[in-house]
Amino acid sequence: MVLSQPEDKPVLKAFDLTGKVAAVTGGARGIGLEVSKALAEAGANVALIYNTSKEADTLARDIASTNNVRAAAYQANVGEQKQIESVVQKIAEDFGKLDIIVVNSGVTSNIPAEDYTTEQWSHIMKVNLDGAFYTAQAASKIFKKQGHGNVIFTASVSATLVNVPQKQAAYNASKAGVVQMAKCLAVEWVDFCRVNCISPGFIATDILDIHPKEWREKWNSMVPAQRFAQAYELKGAYVFCASDASSYMTGADLIIDGGYTLP
Repeated sequence: MVLSQPEDKPVLKAFDLTGKVAAVTGGARGIGLEVSKALAEAGANVALIYNTSKEADTLARDIASTNNVRAAAYQANVGEQKQIESVVQKIAEDFGKLDIIVVNSGVTSNIPAEDYTTEQWSHIMKVNLDGAFYTAQAASKIFKKQGHGNVIFTASVSATLVNVPQKQAAYNASKAGVVQMAKCLAVEWVDFCRVNCISPGFIATDILDIHPKEWREKWNSMVPAQRFAQAYELKGAYVFCASDASSYMTGADLIIDGGYTLP
């Protein structure tokens, strides 16, 4: 059914994910870990998809025991189409279904555009854009058979502006591609799933810490809120997108940036 209409219910019940099954790529660190926790806190059973984490299994066990839900970790390189498709299928088999996929894996680099090598450019695109598509595509095959599903992409404010002082044309282009791709898929898949994006601004994760202090001070000065967000401050937005609270929303890009893109 096109944008399947849920029953009317008290508003807090609309956010309830009890009995749902969700998978999160990049789900064992940073934003992805907070999203995994959030979905479990809302009642969903959660699969954390990771690439290199050594703590994923422990994190999954902690999420399961803390929230009285089922959680497990699965290793996959999202840039390998057959690999991520196999893992997404395995998750659906293990959990009995798949209701929500959060397409969150991403990498970045800071290289002057004229200096990119083929390998450096391709690496960003393979994870951020190709991997995002392969992940959503794998889930869509399950959603189409079920007749329902929900895709949530983690994009970025970098999809809509040019960050300074760092030079990151590849990252920005990849995230702009994700936003446009999500809009296309929202229309193409409207008969069996919703597709939305969340575009965070500066989030205080370990990825930010690797950058020079003067860069971080510059970014902070450009944010009207005068601070970076903590990853947990995104939890409500992902639960909103994953739940019936956003049942008529598809093709949207929610920018959460403390006002960074406004001036």
